[in-house]
Amino acid sequence: MTHAQKLAGTLNAQVKLPQFSYTKARASARADGNVNWPATKALNEDFNPDVDGCESFVMADGSVCEWRPGQQRYAAR
Repeated sequence: MTHAQKLAGTLNAQVKLPQFSYTKARASARADGNVNWPATKALNEDFNPDVDGCESFVMADGSVCEWRPGQQRYAAR
């Protein structure tokens, strides 16, 4: 869970910036070595930025850094 909490904190700081986008969130997640990319890709298989906003990221410890569209923020789950 700490992996997801750390990434959520990083991404939530970026959400407040006016230029924030799902591509910038993905770039930040790429810089985090704890993201499990095969699992993240499977979780976001039907991802559509126009509808979903941002992707969620699966971490190596099994936790998820999840985008909460109604709250416009990430949360660890």
